Amino acid sequence: MAQQGNHLAREALSCSICLDLLQDPVTVPCGHSYCMNCLTTHWDKEDERRDYSCPQCRQTFTPRPVLGKNTMLAFLVEELKKTGLQAVPAHCYAGPEDVACDVCTGRKRKACKSCLQCLASYCDKHLQPHFEADLIKKHKLVEPSKKLQENVCSRHDEVMKMFCRTDQQAICYLCSVDEHKGHDTVSAKAERTERQRELEGSRLNIKQRIQDREKDLRLLQQQVEAINGSADKAVEHSEKMFAELIRLMEKRRSDVKQQVRSQQKAEVSRVKELQEMLEQEITELKRNDAELQMLLRTEDHNQFLKDCLSLSALGESTHSFSIKICPLRYFEDVTSAQSEVRDKLQDVLGENFTNISPTVTEVDVLLSHPEPKDRAVFLKYSRDITLDPNTAHTQLLLSDGNRKATLMTQHQPSSSHPDRFTGWCQVLSRESMTGRCYWEVEWSGFGVYVAVTYKGISRAGSWTECKFGYNDKSQALYCFNNSYNFWEKNVHTPVSGPRSSRVGVYLDHSAGVLSFYSISDTMTLLHRVQTTFTEPLLAGIGLYWSPGDTAEMCKLK
Repeated sequence: MAQQGNHLAREALSCSICLDLLQDPVTVPCGHSYCMNCLTTHWDKEDERRDYSCPQCRQTFTPRPVLGKNTMLAFLVEELKKTGLQAVPAHCYAGPEDVACDVCTGRKRKACKSCLQCLASYCDKHLQPHFEADLIKKHKLVEPSKKLQENVCSRHDEVMKMFCRTDQQAICYLCSVDEHKGHDTVSAKAERTERQRELEGSRLNIKQRIQDREKDLRLLQQQVEAINGSADKAVEHSEKMFAELIRLMEKRRSDVKQQVRSQQKAEVSRVKELQEMLEQEITELKRNDAELQMLLRTEDHNQFLKDCLSLSALGESTHSFSIKICPLRYFEDVTSAQSEVRDKLQDVLGENFTNISPTVTEVDVLLSHPEPKDRAVFLKYSRDITLDPNTAHTQLLLSDGNRKATLMTQHQPSSSHPDRFTGWCQVLSRESMTGRCYWEVEWSGFGVYVAVTYKGISRAGSWTECKFGYNDKSQALYCFNNSYNFWEKNVHTPVSGPRSSRVGVYLDHSAGVLSFYSISDTMTLLHRVQTTFTEPLLAGIGLYWSPGDTAEMCKLK
């Protein structure tokens, strides 16, 4: 009874604003009492309205009452403090996001533990019997959880301590002899042990893959440094050689320097993209590892199994490639060619001088590959390409796993996106491409245009800004029923070749080669471009204003 009296006294002498014992208590005309500082701060916020109210009963006072210390309440508070009893700090009470104690009456405190046997949560005060009473000492205590009732079978109102492997769900004992009779059932603890062993194996696999990818990342960084170092040496040598030439050679020196830098930029860009892919994969693997680590610390078996079942497959690589470092001879051909020109300049200036530019262009920084001769070899470099719905014009309907685009009469429902084409019925691939790539486009109808483009191509504006082949950011082969045309920088080139409903595209990003082929029973070269690519490329397709026309990125084996 004394304890209950102290509790009531504590509640009566607590400020309803700060929830602590009254400090310098004051009483307003309606009879409610507050800390002097709490009420003053509250009324200061109401100064603009000049209408002052009681925080509890909302009675208003005009003018603002003069506050004076209530000496009687102050005395009672001091006496209460001498008993050693203090108000519960506000941070000890349960908020909306906290797990509340199931035993507390009135305002509930935060729970510090949940019991898997009692299916209840307890604050530190009401948890004490679990440490003192023999009957409940062995109960399993876990961190506070709002999901305790998920451990109860909705059919039999029993705690689910078993797991049905046949149906992959937690069950109670009565379920195992009723609707799950004859199923493969084990205890939840046994299932958790097995799943935990599997997840630990997955985690070891992830850790090993992290180490492998970090090693690959270091190799790529070394390769970037080697490329930059070799390019720097080539440029330095060019500077020294051209310093010995007469003023007529100055323009040529600048050309060579620009071409080396352009090649350097293209190759570094390719390697940097691989680095970014590896860094993203490492980040994802570390996140998976953190999720597994958190799951493995879960003490509630059923919650562990439920979360475990919701996990997707972990530790599977989204990219398949290996890092190979080639001999560091990136720009030595440039140096050799320049030295030869210097030595023979006086005798054959015009003849040998023209050989420098092709030499620079043909420097293969990483790998040197001839263009394949037959389709079987091309297919070794095939890419699985899908179309990006966020880029598709609203009259294009994507289907077949976002591989096929169909030109529709009506605009399709779609969200507003900055990457979407608005002026022409075009769409881009999700995947960006560097290195050697090959893909095929199957089309039907009036016509299609097959393109490669930098990501920065405009999505709205005039045809010279955003249509494939009409600007310096894209190149495209336009295919009609009876003719082909290649477009680049708003200049078109008529192309001859056999008519086919399938077009093959071969890209060697490093070598600056882009080729288009007519695919039927045979494979016929339609057009080849030799250039320099400075950024990763995206595949693109476009359809004319003829509803029902289709274009599909083919699945290649």
